[in-house]
Amino acid sequence: MRRRNRSTPRLARALAVVPMLGGARMLAAALALATLLGGPAPARAQWWLDVPDTMPRTPTGEPDLAAPLPRRSDGTPDLSGIWEPNENRYSRNLAADLDPADVPFQPWARALAEARLDGSHSREDPPANCLPQGVPRLGGAPAPWKVVQTDDLVVVIYEAFNLWRQIFIDGRRLAPDVQPTWLGYSTGHWDGDTLVVDTRGFNGRAWLDQVGKPSTEQLHVVERYTRKDYGHMQIEITIDDPGAYTKPWTITEQVHVLPDTELLEFICNENNTDLEHLPAAGG
Repeated sequence: MRRRNRSTPRLARALAVVPMLGGARMLAAALALATLLGGPAPARAQWWLDVPDTMPRTPTGEPDLAAPLPRRSDGTPDLSGIWEPNENRYSRNLAADLDPADVPFQPWARALAEARLDGSHSREDPPANCLPQGVPRLGGAPAPWKVVQTDDLVVVIYEAFNLWRQIFIDGRRLAPDVQPTWLGYSTGHWDGDTLVVDTRGFNGRAWLDQVGKPSTEQLHVVERYTRKDYGHMQIEITIDDPGAYTKPWTITEQVHVLPDTELLEFICNENNTDLEHLPAAGG
């Protein structure tokens, strides 16, 4: 049976997805999900049975998120696990930690971002139309994501909209002319214990955050993933988009392992009631 403990923080996170993924995002679906999350459940892994327990634990049986950093056989950090942001504010405002004057907008981009601040353009936000949040916004959404790591490839599976990314760490290079995409094309390399991910090839349609910072096809995102111990990771994100910003700018997010769980299916198009509740510009 599909059961889960009523006290689980996933209930709160499911409801938090409503405002963070695009205004009044899928309210009816979120309420239905909250109902689904409501019954008694085993402590671990939702409705899976006989789940192997590889989580380091304290003497009392609690997940030990301060346990040492796990490493692969080649000595590189193992980033595998299910992760979620410590705070959901970066999905709403990627520059939440910066003074607004420190975001180096091009004049047109500043004007557009300021016009979107009052929410009158919410209906244009891609997630409100079940379109991808883009990179790096997707990683800051209030829904977990799972890292699957091999020797030459890192795959990130996002619960939000069931999206995924491939990060190739096998030495390949991106061709100079590629089909533009929502999530871009990612390559990576190790800098000591930090995985540096370079992503280009965007379509320029994504908002960097919910308040509406724009992007262009010139967007280049550099992410630096540093797992500090078993349960905590820092992601330094640099936005380099000369089409919309006068210089690169950097923010830092903190994420943590979400123990004893698995990803849920999240199909936006099944019940997207967002648009009817959102204002249209000039409406």
